Formats: sequence, C-alpha cells, structure tokens
Amino acid sequence: MSTTVSITRREPPAKAHKLHDNQLINHLLNARGVESASELNFALADLPTPETLLGIDAAVDRLFTALLEQQKILIVGDYDCDGATSTSLAVMALREMGYENVDYLVPNRFEYGYGLSTTIVDVAAKNKPDLIVTVDNGVASVDGVEHARALSIDVVVTDHHLAPPVLPRAVAVVNPNIPGATFPSGNLAGVGVCFYVLLALRARLAKEGVAGAQVKLADYLDLVAIGTVADVVALDRINRILVEQGLRRIRKGFTRPGVKAILSRAGRVPERITASDIGFAIGPRLNAAGRLDDMTRGIHCLMTNDDAEALTLATELDTLNQQRRGIEQKMRDEAEAILASDASVGEHAQHAFGVVLFNEDWHQGVIGIVAGRLKDQLNKPVAIFAADGDDLIKGSCRSIPGVHIRDVLDTVATHNPDLINKFGGHAMAAGLTLKRASFSEFAEAFNAEIKRVLDGELPAQGFLSDGSLGDSQRSLANAQLIDEVCPWGQEFTAPVFDDVFMVEGTRVVGTGHLKLRLRSIEADHGDDYGTVYDAIAFNQPNTIATGDPVHVVYALSVNHYRGSRSLQLMVRHIQISERQLS
Repeated sequence: MSTTVSITRREPPAKAHKLHDNQLINHLLNARGVESASELNFALADLPTPETLLGIDAAVDRLFTALLEQQKILIVGDYDCDGATSTSLAVMALREMGYENVDYLVPNRFEYGYGLSTTIVDVAAKNKPDLIVTVDNGVASVDGVEHARALSIDVVVTDHHLAPPVLPRAVAVVNPNIPGATFPSGNLAGVGVCFYVLLALRARLAKEGVAGAQVKLADYLDLVAIGTVADVVALDRINRILVEQGLRRIRKGFTRPGVKAILSRAGRVPERITASDIGFAIGPRLNAAGRLDDMTRGIHCLMTNDDAEALTLATELDTLNQQRRGIEQKMRDEAEAILASDASVGEHAQHAFGVVLFNEDWHQGVIGIVAGRLKDQLNKPVAIFAADGDDLIKGSCRSIPGVHIRDVLDTVATHNPDLINKFGGHAMAAGLTLKRASFSEFAEAFNAEIKRVLDGELPAQGFLSDGSLGDSQRSLANAQLIDEVCPWGQEFTAPVFDDVFMVEGTRVVGTGHLKLRLRSIEADHGDDYGTVYDAIAFNQPNTIATGDPVHVVYALSVNHYRGSRSLQLMVRHIQISERQLS
C-alpha cells in the first residue's frame, strides 16, 4: 500500500444539479452523473416494467401452464451468492404463489462444474421434472437444453451472462444481454432477472384472477439486494433502486432469519447495514459454501424460517469462510513467490499485460478470489488456474476497467479454435477450461490480446479521488450521510478523498492492520496544523513513522464502539508525501 501511485481527482461535471442540501453530498452525486433529486427516492415505481425484457412473455406462459397443471418444476442454480439468492427467491416465491411441486438443484462445482450441462440434466431427470428453470446460468447451455428436450423436459432460461453466438433452444431465454434485448440496462444480476420474471408472472396471475397474485414480491428484495451487490454488477439506477429497497427492509428487520444470523456471525448490525456489508460480510460467507463445500448449505440458510437452524447454518458458513481465508492466503503467498522469483514465469509476469499462473495444488473454489487480489495488486488482468482432473485445468479471470475479459476470451477462442474448451462470464470476471498442454499457448494468446486491447500501454496504477476536504467537512455527520444517502458499488463507487497529513502516531492491531493518528494540514493556512483524526489501514505494513508527512487516500467512516459512534478515516492508500512540512 505504501508504493507511490498516481492520485487523480475527478473532473467536475459540466453542469451541476441541485440534488441534496448537504454541499458535500451534492458534489459527490453530481460527480457520479445523478441528474435529479428524484433519483434519491429509489421508488419501485421508477423501475422499468417487466415486459421490456425480451423472452419474458414466453417464460410466463410456460410457468402459468405449470401452475394450472401443478407440474413438477426444478430450479437449477449456480454455486455463487447470486446463484444462491436467485435459487432461494425462485423456490420460495413460486411456492408462495401456489406451486406445489418446486425443488432445486445446484451443481457441485467440483463434480459437475457450472451451468445446465448434459450431466446435470441427467441428474435432474431422475426426479422427472416437467420444467427446468435456470437462474443465473443457462444462456450458454446449448447442449444441456438439447439433452433436456430429448428427454421431454422443457427449459426456461433466466440469466444475465453475455450470450454466445448460438442461443439454447429453450422454451424461453430471458436475459438482458441477448441479441435484440430491449431492456434499458444489461447490468441486472441473475437474481434481478429472476425477480423480473416473478413480477411478470404475478401480473399474469392477477390478470387470470389466481390467488397467488397476492404475493408481496417486495418482501424478497433483501435477497435481490444481496445477490446484486455480491455479484459486483454495475450499480446503475435500476440496480441502485433494487439494492436500496432491499437494504431498507433489512434495516427494519424485514428479512430472513438466515440473513440476520449471517450478519450476527459477521459482527454486523442489521439496523446499520450498507451495501459494503453485503460485499464484505454476507457475500463471502455465502460464497464460501459454494467454494469449499456445497451451496445447498447457503441456500438452506437463506430459506429456513427457524431462527435456531439459521444460526447453526450461519455458524457453519462462517467456519467455511475462515477456512477459505486460510487457503486463499497460502495461495496468494505462493503466487506472489512466483511473481517475485527470478524464474522465467516471474520475469514474464512482471512485464506481461495479462498474468497467467497455474499450480497443481491450488484450490478450484478459491482461484477467483486470488485472481481478484492479484488483479488489484498488479493493476492488470489475471487468470489463475487449478487442476481439473488429469487432462484439464480450470481457470478464473479478473479484469481491470478498459479490458472486457469475456470478450478477450472470445477473441482468443476465435483465433485459436481448439485452445479453449469452454468459457463464459462478464466484463470483469470470467471462467474457462483448458487442456493442461495448452497452458503456455493460452498464456501467450491471452497476453497478446490484452496488449492489443490496451494499445500496447499498461494503465498506470492509481486512485480516483473526490478531492480534498477541509476539517469542517471531515465530520461524523458527513460520514453518516454518505452511508445513508444511497448504495455505493461497482461503477457508482463509494467516495474517497485525498489530503496530506502529518503522522502523530502508529500502532499495529489485529492481524497486520495499522492504526494511525493523523493531523490535518489546512490548505488555507499553509503548514498550520488542524484536527487530529483516528485512521485505520487494513493489511498495511508498519512502514510509516511518527512525524512523516503522508499523502492519504481515505474514506469517511463511522466507527461503532461500545455503543458510541465516532469518525474514523478508512485509509485506502498511504504514501510519503512529496510535500515537506516545516
């Protein structure tokens, strides 16, 4: 964290709108392109209507037939947090609507891999479903859908991943990212797409006078918020409405016992939950089930109505998450050792546009996290591979702004037809499978394509700041307002600021975190010193000394301790300042 990097301040918008009475909040919202104060109402009525989703009418028709005939429905989900919330939402809402034969199946990542494969269809067929509904997967499952058709099982696909050139021949494909899509945003998470299908289905039930139309789907917005934030999709206006509405319900206690139990195990209080609590507390614990064990445990936790059972399951998820952390740290240490070595891989990686690493002993369920950590550290796209049997390796990619990683894989596959067995994903994250023998060839092609996309120039590592603050603006009230005014997240980033401080004291706490006392230097008064602030820098080595002038990128945060609240600066980056103080 102490490495010198560039710190760039946001350009002010060409036209500023009156959005909030608080000057700082008004500035932050304008800087992120908010144009009307009405956008801060987060009204569900402002959401696009369901019929704007291509394929949704066909999906609703098939689901309505299934209700009339009480057919057997199987929800096939994914093993991440978005998949878990989508699966839980679909099962619980359909049952509440009057469907009597709804069950779910989530492929174990280690046994079956991702999506509606032909193997998973065979597993599903043992229960003789009339209809399979995929959530958070399926748009690329051409072979799986064909196999289901051959077994006389209908399939409705609900997904949000980018579509391949050929779509599966399902009864319906509902996805805001397929050719011809008319929905105003491609940023819905899988759980958001599922929620929209249920909205359209409820409208159909109301039109037909069916009792299930009385279901209050807004009661499930806690799940929609969790899946949306955890999947790190862009928080455009539509997703901000969905997330804020879900957060409001959790804060008021209108959420599932499992959500409350997970928050309790994570040391979070529902009344104060923010989007970052989903990203750092709920998401990792649910994901740990799919990464190390079986996501059915996470789904069961979300679906149970029993408080004691929820706490037991949440405790198991917390234990799995602690195990995941240990595995992740070992893998990161091994990856960094490769990068720091004089071996050819390390030398190549230092100068590469895209880093590709493989270790026989790395854990398939954790490679995505390690790829993300290294991506942040190196500021370049990273692909991490683990063994997948004797002949194959499985990889997870994470990318940086400006490099659409799924498109990179698509181009590599197009130019090298036999290189990649299968792939899929988003702009910032993707997965793939290769033959072991193809690793070096893939690494070379991956690097070359990223170099082409970046025009041969690696982006500088840096931070985008919302500017400098004076002592009067660094306040507990402003920190609370930032937390409360709206959800922050991907492409609607939480505010950070940058200023020069003098270090008045440091100490290491916990497992390598640095607590600091920072005295401000008021810009209007030269080198005159201002207020002293408590600050914390997570995972920061103690390379800062008392008396050092430091340039700090930080967020305003509320520190809750023994019933009291105080302002704390959350340090995102700290480096010795070029400005020498007298």
